[in-house]
This record gives sequence, structure tokens and C-alpha cells, in this order.
Amino acid sequence: MAETLSEQDRRLLRVLQDDARISNQDLAERSGMSASACWRRVRALEEMGLIRRYAAMLDAPMAGLQFHAIAHVMLTRHDHRHVDTFIAEVQKRPEVLDCFATTGEADYHLRVVCADLDAYNRFLEGFLFRLPGIANVRTNLVLKDIKQNTAIPL
Repeated sequence: MAETLSEQDRRLLRVLQDDARISNQDLAERSGMSASACWRRVRALEEMGLIRRYAAMLDAPMAGLQFHAIAHVMLTRHDHRHVDTFIAEVQKRPEVLDCFATTGEADYHLRVVCADLDAYNRFLEGFLFRLPGIANVRTNLVLKDIKQNTAIPL
């Protein structure tokens, strides 16, 4: 896909990643396109799946979510039943912002936000520890956000 992106597409996508609420007219001007061509190109990029969705980045502490952690999850076995169940259940949990399957000691890394430590304990005991195939969960607390971004380099 990257080979097929023109420099104009890249400009358009950089602007959209910075401000998805920009008007089509302003996006067209900043991308060096006519408004109608810009609108058509954005629709085409959406339809091909390159633009997956639009979102607002919120400040978690201001929203009452003071607890931020990375949970490193190890499974007992990697049979399809345990893996499929784990993935399906994690995708339903709003506390889990990101879930990555990785190499190394842990099988999965979850980025989790909760109101406080008690809420995280409820998440662990009432949800994560009850999933089949969980061998171990190790938690690292996030002390400070250094960099949070959703834009990918183009």
C-alpha cells in the first residue's frame, strides 16, 4: 500500500492525523487539492481501509481514570480455545486501551486504565484471572505519560 500513496496523499493524511475535524475546504487547501478532489480522495482512502476511523483523544485523569498500567499476560497453553477466548473477552473490556500479542516472556501486553487501584484489582480478580488459560499476569504501573500519539509516520 505504501508504494501507491502519492506525496499529495501523504500530505492529506498527515493533516488529517493532526486534526480530523478540519473542514474539507481547509484540508484541500493544506493538501494542495481542490475541495471536490480532496473529498473524493478521503472517501477512497476510507473505503480502501487506510483510514480506519476518526476519534478524539481524551485526557484519562480528567475523565476520572487515574490508574494506568501495562499488564503482561502469560498463557498456560496456546491452543485455539484459550487464545480465541482471551482475545474475544479482552476486546469487550473498555479498560483495555491496547492489546498486543508479542514475542518474549509475556504472550500479551495490555494497556489498561481504571479509576484507581481498587478498580484495577476488580479488573484482575473479576475478569482477567477468571479467563481460561491464564498462567501469570505481571503489572507495571505507569508513573508518567511521556509520549502518547496516534499518528503514524508517513
